[in-house]
Amino acid sequence: MSHGQDPAAPLEGERWSVEVILDDLHATAGFAEDLASLLNPGVLLVLTGGLGAGKTTFTQALGGALGVSGMVSSPTFILSRIHRAQGDGPDLVHVDAYRTDPDGLESLDLSSTLADSVTVVEWGRGMVEAALVGVEGSWLDLELIRGEGTESSPRAGGQQTDIVTDFSETEADVLGSRRRAVLRGYGPDWARPPQLGRTTMEG
Repeated sequence: MSHGQDPAAPLEGERWSVEVILDDLHATAGFAEDLASLLNPGVLLVLTGGLGAGKTTFTQALGGALGVSGMVSSPTFILSRIHRAQGDGPDLVHVDAYRTDPDGLESLDLSSTLADSVTVVEWGRGMVEAALVGVEGSWLDLELIRGEGTESSPRAGGQQTDIVTDFSETEADVLGSRRRAVLRGYGPDWARPPQLGRTTMEG
């Protein structure tokens, strides 16, 4: 993955792809809560989206629904956070691969926590799948797209020099924007799309 480019293209070989229209961040949070009910320990979720796409809101709601401890926030500057389960559910491992590479991710030793956790890797598409679950393994790929199309995002190595995060937009910008969520399933564990109670999905 080149850090000077927009989000990497989806990988080939998905078993299915479905799209959900999310009217605002409240809907994004609801989608995360629905999805959380289907995530067991060992699940890898690769999360992609430009700035303001709702990645942090999604992961916060996911962590809340999983019942993990600690405030879920963007781990951009520390790469990874582990949020421990407060009950019988899985831990949440939240990773931001925005400013790292495969060697940097390897140093996090995500394999050691994978089996007991739901692992969410932002900006990990094309970097983490084979390393964590193997080319024949299973994972979910979720892309959040703000507005009518995919927005480009400054990445390390590009022209952007200021520090920009998912919190750089105004509340009105963030809450009022419609998003598309494209969920893709890979591998035998995700042979069929999930049935989400409150969310209408289109194949």
